[in-house]
Amino acid sequence: MITGAAGPRLRAAMNDHPIKQDLVLVGGGHAHIEVLRRFGMRPEPGLRISLVSRDTLTPYSGMLPGLVAGHYDIDATHIDLAPLAAFAGARLFHDEVTGLDLAAKHVLCANRPPLAYDWLSIDTGSAPQAMVPGALEHAVPVKPVSRFHDHWEALVARVKASRARCRIGVVGGGAGGTELLMAAHARLHAEIENAAERLSFHLVTSGDDILPTHNARVRRLYGVALDEAGIEVRAGFEVAEVLADAVLDTGGERIPLDEILWVTQASAPEWPAAAGLATSPAGFIRVDATLRSVSCPEVFAAGDIADVDPYPRPKSGVFAVRQGPPLADNLRRAARGETLRDFVPQRRFLSLITTGRRHAIASRGAFAAAGGWVWRWKDFIDQRFMRRYRELPEMATTAGAADGDPEPDMRCGGCGAKIGAEVLREALAGITTCRDDSIVLGVDAADDAAVVRVPPGQLAVHTVDGFRAFIDDPWMLGRVGANHALNDVYAMGATPATALAMITLPFAENGPMQDDLVQVLRGAVDTFNAADTVLVGGHTSEGSELAAGFAINGHVEPDSLVRKRGVQTGDRLILTQPLGTGVLFAAAMRGKARSAWIDVALANMTRSQSAAADCFRRHGVHAMTDVTGFGLAGHVLEMLDGRAATLHLADLPVLPGSLELAAARLLSTLHEENRRAALQIDTQHDTVLGNRFEIAFDPQTAGGLLGAVPAERASACAAELESLGYVDCRIIGEVGATRGPVSTRA
Repeated sequence: MITGAAGPRLRAAMNDHPIKQDLVLVGGGHAHIEVLRRFGMRPEPGLRISLVSRDTLTPYSGMLPGLVAGHYDIDATHIDLAPLAAFAGARLFHDEVTGLDLAAKHVLCANRPPLAYDWLSIDTGSAPQAMVPGALEHAVPVKPVSRFHDHWEALVARVKASRARCRIGVVGGGAGGTELLMAAHARLHAEIENAAERLSFHLVTSGDDILPTHNARVRRLYGVALDEAGIEVRAGFEVAEVLADAVLDTGGERIPLDEILWVTQASAPEWPAAAGLATSPAGFIRVDATLRSVSCPEVFAAGDIADVDPYPRPKSGVFAVRQGPPLADNLRRAARGETLRDFVPQRRFLSLITTGRRHAIASRGAFAAAGGWVWRWKDFIDQRFMRRYRELPEMATTAGAADGDPEPDMRCGGCGAKIGAEVLREALAGITTCRDDSIVLGVDAADDAAVVRVPPGQLAVHTVDGFRAFIDDPWMLGRVGANHALNDVYAMGATPATALAMITLPFAENGPMQDDLVQVLRGAVDTFNAADTVLVGGHTSEGSELAAGFAINGHVEPDSLVRKRGVQTGDRLILTQPLGTGVLFAAAMRGKARSAWIDVALANMTRSQSAAADCFRRHGVHAMTDVTGFGLAGHVLEMLDGRAATLHLADLPVLPGSLELAAARLLSTLHEENRRAALQIDTQHDTVLGNRFEIAFDPQTAGGLLGAVPAERASACAAELESLGYVDCRIIGEVGATRGPVSTRA
């Protein structure tokens, strides 16, 4: 059962605005990054924003040719959504949307429970056009752009490794195809010796000419550039089949090609139409001039995935960028119940297309010009655009009430702070926990307490752990929190059996509160079910911020019990997981951590330590603990209980980005307290190892296990741990023969 009860609320509720509405942004496209920036500059009281994105790095399409040509690297051409979401006060959910339930107003995701929304905006970009037979196996699609770079680098590696003459082709004669082929030509000619003799380049298009949406002067200028590069253009060729070494047209005519890039017109994903949204014949979401769905008033769409009924335009990043400001304005107006404003795009617009090297062609209407100065102009515009989403102003403070917005209700304490019974019932209805015959009472929400049998001859093990939300994703918080709590049981050589949840939910209307509770519990239950641990009840309350804790009950045979203390002379200290979660999430709270770093950290924090604990026991572990809030140094000192030891700081496994952030002094608030343990450590190498020494004091969440294993079995234990998937495990030190300080070794 989950019950509700009061929790302390030290911050005055009158200064807080309960969550009243949920705005969910699907996709991190060009329009949505501007929506995030604008809501970060001016938050909307009572409106919670959540961004769901398959990728946490969003590419800027205007710089893709420069990336392919080698003018820019991956960081220069991508916007990291994590700092931008943090600036906007938005929750970032790293997941792929698979559908919508328009009736229930839910977003369906690949890995998590459905997300409830009051307002929904979709900007996922387009999908690869339905490919002809063989294209999926033998061609490299440029869409989605976010996944193209890896394919392109693999193609470059293949071409470099081949000694045979290589024929490289692009299918698609629009701006995307022509720019991409010229960029590929520039990159390969710069990196491959005798490229002119070894490589040939071919542009294949079904149209009568290249660049059909550009004026005649642009087409002539680009044709000259293609001729000078020695690129063969084959117009009027409708590809009907792709072979391993050629493309065929509808009449069976053949163009021999060894490497093929597919850059045909964009197409729409299937799920918007399948959900019941009104779509164009091509499958794109139909919206009116306000960017609102013509069939569902709660849904907005922008960018390539949308077709604006009054203003049809080709699929291009320039239009998505310009839709950002009006989309942000209308989403705010919709949440306030105000009249929406029409967006009227420009009839004529500036177009800048590159020709591979640092040269480009500009056009607007009938005007066109070319040269290196155009490329420098384009580079200036692109760099300025990227700085807008990287050089963000200081984080906004808590928003005050909007004009006309009533002051929030004073929230009750005591049992008045309980989560409502209906909210609890609805949230628990979709949560399925595993079952265990040892549970006498507890799986029924009507029970006031759980009653559990302890196996005969075994000892009961009890632990509890919890924390404020360090991440805005409640589903991930549930997963990490459950894993963190289970580690205490694994560290004692015990088997977890049951769990109790303690959840604090932010002040909100019933809908958002219920959704948060479902997300946290589903994340936790998924983790507990995988550990054969039954969630038998819990405790809920409302408060100023999300928090999750879990009490775990387990059992262990007396002879199998492993204690934190008990190390022996010569034992080797083995750590199963890299360090750095404290500094990473301290930086993330400030919008200073890269998404890729956080992704790696969360993958480690959700990895079960059950198999590691079993491995340690098989190799005769003398003492074991999990590394958490006191940091590695603090937990080592606890294990040693005054004995001497040597730590090999250079061997400490660390998470990507943690050393860089430690150097910038973006440390956890607990770091300074943990560093007091340095008084008991010989610090002769702290100046040599610098930030690696600091990471030894970094507080960990859902950290790994630290085991003291006999010296003669340490190598075999570490090898087995690695084979079990703990690829970052390391032997980090050894226990001395006498009592004394911990020393460090470079």
